[in-house]
Amino acid sequence: MRFKLGAKLGILGPRSLTARVLLLATIWSALALVVIAIVISQLYRQSSERAFTDLLRAQLYNVINSITIGEDNKLSGNPQLGDLRFSQPETGWYWIIEPLGTFAATPLSSSSLGTSNIKVPSILAVPFNNRYERFYPTYDAFGNHVLVAETEVVLDGDGRAARFRVSGNLEVVDDDVHAFDRNLYIALGIFGLGSLVVNAIAILYGLRPLDGARRALERVRRGETERLEGEFPREIMPLTNDVNALIESNRRIVERARMQVGNLAHSLKTPIAVLLNESRMLDKVQSDLVRSQSETMQAQVQSYLNRARIAAQRESLLARTDIEPVLERLVRVMRRLTPDREFHLSVFPPGIALAMEQQDVEETIGNLLENSARFCKTGVWITATSTSAPVGADGEGARRYWVEIAVEDDGPGLDPDQIKEAVKRGRRLDESKPGAGLGLSIVREIATEYQGQVELGRGTHGGLRAQLLLPGLAKDAI
Repeated sequence: MRFKLGAKLGILGPRSLTARVLLLATIWSALALVVIAIVISQLYRQSSERAFTDLLRAQLYNVINSITIGEDNKLSGNPQLGDLRFSQPETGWYWIIEPLGTFAATPLSSSSLGTSNIKVPSILAVPFNNRYERFYPTYDAFGNHVLVAETEVVLDGDGRAARFRVSGNLEVVDDDVHAFDRNLYIALGIFGLGSLVVNAIAILYGLRPLDGARRALERVRRGETERLEGEFPREIMPLTNDVNALIESNRRIVERARMQVGNLAHSLKTPIAVLLNESRMLDKVQSDLVRSQSETMQAQVQSYLNRARIAAQRESLLARTDIEPVLERLVRVMRRLTPDREFHLSVFPPGIALAMEQQDVEETIGNLLENSARFCKTGVWITATSTSAPVGADGEGARRYWVEIAVEDDGPGLDPDQIKEAVKRGRRLDESKPGAGLGLSIVREIATEYQGQVELGRGTHGGLRAQLLLPGLAKDAI
């Protein structure tokens, strides 16, 4: 059964600085390319529409220059616009000449118009501009979307005038813009992919020193070196100097705490030894009482000294213990002490390590093994596996690796009420067995000091299952 760490440890999104920069650069480049594509497409459409309007204007005045009033007072002329679409039916390319006022000549039109006509809006709806021209979109009788250029011209000195209209199919503009858009999108797509590759290379190269600092800190965490070593750019050199100063300060604090703990242990060792020695001079009842209380005091003092030492160094970057050799050594010791018991060890994956002092690991696991060996029928099963989760209840902070260690036996086990009593300091559920009743409470205290957890329950082999969650280390733990 695995520990439920969701609420305590939380879940955090992508934490890679490189991934964040690449993501932001990709999003920004994509948005920029989309905006650029839209802007360029609109500008090209406007330019194409202006060119189309200028073409119609030029054709309109070409038609005007081609038309005269003949001797029979009729419109005459044959505009040559150099475009076969004006002679092909239903193309949307037409020219039309309509007499105005009292000028009762027959209207003229291009052969492409046939007998149909184009719907003309009123002058109020589409007025003439300052050049006495007007342009308006409409639909011909064949459903073509056309743009019409129109003007009115006086043809002779008698004031006879006519309305001239030339239309062009707007499908030409749409096709031209669509073709341009396709080429534009292909070009921008290639440019965008190239930019992303260049940005990725630049970002990876620019952030490479940070990765070097991470690897250097990882080597410190694994105990391969005592400080950050390597050449770093001046932007992060102050950070590396501060980290090195912090590591050195942490080392001094740990050493000072160890020295103080050792001094205190040494100062208490002699008085307790005197009490134990003097207890032999008393009668049996008093001797047993004094010796029992002195031994309990000795164990409790040692326990509190251990807690003080752990509190001083538990956050140290230098605390590291490879779990497999420690467990193998403890199992060998237990096999010598209890040759009639079987011990089964499983560690996965190989090479996992704990962020703990070795003596704390040995005391914690040793207490569990001793307890299981005392109460088991035939054997003890020890397993160690690794897991990981973010540190912090809100999911903020570095990713912490954990090691789950389970010690299980096939003894009678404990019920829930007995489990509550077992972890209390000095409580012994079986007075027939030797011991001070401090084993499980010491295990819980050490695990708690390292921000770990202890859980007792019924195992698959029928006996007690003690499961520990202790802080671990991995190669990518930094």
